[in-house]
Amino acid sequence: MLPARGQSGKKSIIWAVRTTWETVGDGEFFCAECGGDRNYRRLTGRRRLTVLGVPLMSRGSQGPVVECAACQSHFGLDALDHPTTTRFSSMLRDAVQTVALAVLAAGGSSSRTATAVAASALRAAGLDDCSEEQLGILVEALSADADADPCGVALSIELHEVLGPLAPHLAPAGRESILMQGARIALADGPYRPAEREVLAAVGGALALCEDDTARLLAAAARTPS
Repeated sequence: MLPARGQSGKKSIIWAVRTTWETVGDGEFFCAECGGDRNYRRLTGRRRLTVLGVPLMSRGSQGPVVECAACQSHFGLDALDHPTTTRFSSMLRDAVQTVALAVLAAGGSSSRTATAVAASALRAAGLDDCSEEQLGILVEALSADADADPCGVALSIELHEVLGPLAPHLAPAGRESILMQGARIALADGPYRPAEREVLAAVGGALALCEDDTARLLAAAARTPS
């Protein structure tokens, strides 16, 4: 901007480059500035040279950006990659459920102790109406599928589909907690079975935990009294 002094001695703006924003989309996102879920507008801008407030010449485009409807802060489009609080809670519930079912299926559906521990973990994750009977039915179905997929390819794919998108948004302690929940379910009825170890190793990999960390955590869980 180029300021100039008027007769009163006050500075006035002769020319400036201003941006005119246009809304091209909207939705809900997690605003890092507000610290919660907010509505947003997706904006693209056109920069123009103005003289005495009159637009004269285009100076190119700007954006696109994401503008929070509450605080008006602008963010890059990567802000939309962060899940909303509601979506994050749903992803976390799905992760806990998937891990619990995978471990139960690997250990067999006959252990009421392991099923009870799994049901408790699922209720704590927000699935309030989860019962041991419901889990038993689901585990039996998964066990039948496992018989048709002895190499565990389908299970590995499912774990990565559910846990992979969640892992980048969890601190290391959060990823470790999900693995440890699975370990406690496996250990509820005795030492790890080979199939349970394989499933838990796959869980660690899907959560972006290295093999050494996964092995360390599983060993620590086995040493912890239930």
